[in-house]
Amino acid sequence: MKKKVVIGMSGGVDSSVAAYLLLQQGYDVIGITMQIWPENKAVEEREGGCCSLTAVNDARRVADKLGIYYYVMNFKEVFEKKVINYFVDEYLAGKTPNPCIACNKHIKFDEFLKKAQMLGADYISTGHYAKVVKDEETGRYLLLRSRDDRKDQTYALYNLTQYQLSHTVMPLGDYTKDRIREIADELGLIVANKPDSEEICFVPDNDYAGFIKERVPDKVKPGNFVDVNGNVIGKHKGIVHYTIGQRKGLGLALGKPVFVVDIIPEKNLVVIGDEKEVFKDTLYAEDINLIPFDKLNGDLRVTAKIRYSAKEAPATISPYKNGVIVKFDTPQRAITKGQSVVFYNGDVVVGGGIIKDVL
Repeated sequence: MKKKVVIGMSGGVDSSVAAYLLLQQGYDVIGITMQIWPENKAVEEREGGCCSLTAVNDARRVADKLGIYYYVMNFKEVFEKKVINYFVDEYLAGKTPNPCIACNKHIKFDEFLKKAQMLGADYISTGHYAKVVKDEETGRYLLLRSRDDRKDQTYALYNLTQYQLSHTVMPLGDYTKDRIREIADELGLIVANKPDSEEICFVPDNDYAGFIKERVPDKVKPGNFVDVNGNVIGKHKGIVHYTIGQRKGLGLALGKPVFVVDIIPEKNLVVIGDEKEVFKDTLYAEDINLIPFDKLNGDLRVTAKIRYSAKEAPATISPYKNGVIVKFDTPQRAITKGQSVVFYNGDVVVGGGIIKDVL
């Protein structure tokens, strides 16, 4: 009897070809698009993006072409609570969250898995560029980097648990993006040349500050720019407009390049300094998830990255309080509270957590 897999179809080329590859591997495949968009006409009607109505139409047409069952399921309420509200609250707290990581943790590999199992699925699948393998010696499931370093998405998947990994199939891990587009073209899929969506899916025009202000207008207030000594040097538009390391869009004319080096939400202050003050080598992270083992018992050498686009750098992680201290061998630019730090050992994802403080 064929194993049943439910794949999340975003209407993009990656999940579309992933569905085809699962069929080739002998699975009984069902396609589902998660309806997560808020009541926002600009989001629903824009071209592309996993929250748009065109995404649903594209996914449905691909499912028809592949001959698989296809459904749209409503995840709007849980997405609002677990992703959008989190996103807004973190920015108001002076942090810079990663909503894709929250979505993967709470929606795609939690709520979606539960719904899939209600349909009798053995596995869920996505169009992520990553690999899931079982270590036969330890019996644990591991998350590995994809073949295509440029598209590797393991940074956003570090929260996966052993249970989730054991019920997840990721067919794109051994492919390059170029090859995936070639396969889509060979199959005559309408999404073959569809551009990748690089925006926050639920934010129109990627204007996250405007999105937050529209939702909570009374909580986005102008305040003071101050230097590292606390001297007022100008007025800011509201802390949600800024992130650590930012240089452009400050509206300050100080005769030299300056950068955001800290945000103090309780005083509604944005701290400005020189570029050298943006570099730090130590952070504290909580909400830690580890994959090859359950607990960190002592210091561990890893490579670590502090944002999706960052390069990995050698570091030592050490257990501390409810999380870990991460000490980089060399200072890193713009370590930012609210972002995730993710640890690697070669191609294996060791785990990661949310940056709570910069030391």
